[in-house]
Amino acid sequence: MAERIALFATTARGTEDLLADELKELGARRIRQDRGGVRFMASLDEALMVCLWSRIAMRVLYPLGAFEARGADGLYEAVRSVSWEEHLTPTTTFAVDATLKDSEHSHSGFVALKVKDAIVDRMRDVVGTRPDVNTKNPDVSVVAHLSRDTLSLSLDLCGDSLNRRGYRVRPTVAPLKETLAAAILRAARYTGDEALVDPMCGSGTLLIEGGMIARKRAPGLNRDFAVERWPELGARARELLADLRADARRNERKVEVPIWGLDKDPEALEAAQRNVSAARLSEEISLTEGDATRMPHLPATHGLLLTNPPYGDRIGTGGQKGMKSFYYKLGEALRVPGWRVWVLCGNPAFESAFHARPSSRRELWNGPIECNLLGYRAAGGGDEGSEAPLGATQQPANVAPMRPQHDDEEEG
Repeated sequence: MAERIALFATTARGTEDLLADELKELGARRIRQDRGGVRFMASLDEALMVCLWSRIAMRVLYPLGAFEARGADGLYEAVRSVSWEEHLTPTTTFAVDATLKDSEHSHSGFVALKVKDAIVDRMRDVVGTRPDVNTKNPDVSVVAHLSRDTLSLSLDLCGDSLNRRGYRVRPTVAPLKETLAAAILRAARYTGDEALVDPMCGSGTLLIEGGMIARKRAPGLNRDFAVERWPELGARARELLADLRADARRNERKVEVPIWGLDKDPEALEAAQRNVSAARLSEEISLTEGDATRMPHLPATHGLLLTNPPYGDRIGTGGQKGMKSFYYKLGEALRVPGWRVWVLCGNPAFESAFHARPSSRRELWNGPIECNLLGYRAAGGGDEGSEAPLGATQQPANVAPMRPQHDDEEEG
């Protein structure tokens, strides 16, 4: 890799500015937001820093170029024109991930197959033999995106998507992606130096991402990256990552603030407990069975209430009228003096039913669902829910977590 090269980090729609700010903190240069991602320049050590530390990026791509690719033959020839022998050897395994947008081709599997054939044929002609395909754990991940007649080819430095932190051993229905949860926490200005409560925690993703922020734990600490197996860069990447991982482990901190979640669904709570354990955050995160519309005593006098309530079909029957009633009760229960409230809502009825005016609004996408992230000022004065200037990140302090207190009232 050259002194600095052009890279592209992908992210959920609506979080591009948050990723751009994070990349700046991680040492990236010439940062430019794009739809669905951020373009930037980085050296190898800076790129590895992004792979290890980015909480928001989904992929970190090394673009090889964009090519005109009309028809199946044009697609094949465009791929075959790339000098794949510079990135692969006969013993290197690879896989192709293809996506389409407004393309004449209707099946991404067909495009992936044509890309694979062109790579194999080029390698056979140039070096005399072909590399093998490994779809589960390839040494080199080739990303092909065909938009109309333009084919973009990239190599994925990370391999598996960066949202796969390794702690989600028990998902629930429609779980929040880890990277989106981290982006939401950044938008809400959570830095790990205040209490965090999720009253509808589901499988615990918001709490776990918050716990890692408070702990100052690198999200990619316990995984490897595809670039470590690249023929040209692998040895140097492994050396640099060994130092980066060692530094990350040395700089972890104890958590001084309570991080607490509750959920009225015992199965969701069990999933959260298993995921928290897998994330090695059992000492930092407390979980309790409880009803968000009848909040128990909170574990601190101020902090951040952050949640992703159901959008419409996960709390029983009642239709839209039932959802409005549920959101109204949430508005009554979550307005606690001293506590900022942030809500990711995917139901248009939420805002009016919550009967409070948000001081901050961000449109983003939770998978295919268009959502609003709403921030509300702390009731009774105090810090407001509007987003802080980008880059306003603080470090957590070193004190053991508090445990929450709850009342003895039964669920209604």
